[in-house]
Amino acid sequence: MTPYIDLPENLFGITSLLEYRLDTAEPIRVLTQSLLRGPSSLSEGERELIAAIVSTKNCTAFCTAAHTTVADHLLHGPQSAAEIVANVEEAKISEKMKALLQIAASVQENGKQVSKGQIDRAKKAEASDREIHDTVLIAALFCLYNRYVDGLNTRLPEDTDYYQTLAARISKSYMRQPQ
Repeated sequence: MTPYIDLPENLFGITSLLEYRLDTAEPIRVLTQSLLRGPSSLSEGERELIAAIVSTKNCTAFCTAAHTTVADHLLHGPQSAAEIVANVEEAKISEKMKALLQIAASVQENGKQVSKGQIDRAKKAEASDREIHDTVLIAALFCLYNRYVDGLNTRLPEDTDYYQTLAARISKSYMRQPQ
């Protein structure tokens, strides 16, 4: 796969795009850090599941592999993130997470697909307004990231072990690391 613009050859997916435009990368990283690593009643792994379901539904190979791997790294659950995303309703996760992942999936389709029934289900499962808000914002943000990555045809790593290394890094922080 050849990117549509001249990107660093040793970097993949969104990482190459963030290095290409450090000025636009900074607010992207700050927002991602706040939403996925900042204080929240949702665990970091649960927030990564939201990113994973959106990326999977958008068929964005880099982001799907990255965020399912990060979710697995953080959750250590009885099922892999890929298994959860493939069948949310049968997954071994809380009813609240099932409801929030269904909301995220609706945001991925079209924000107007989110229904009052979905919100009521989430609230009945004890999701707070903030958790619902953050789910919608994370889902919308990852739609942007997925389109950014795919719209410029970024490279994928040949060695899938790359995602384990990436997961170890971004499970701690989305901020730019020293070179």
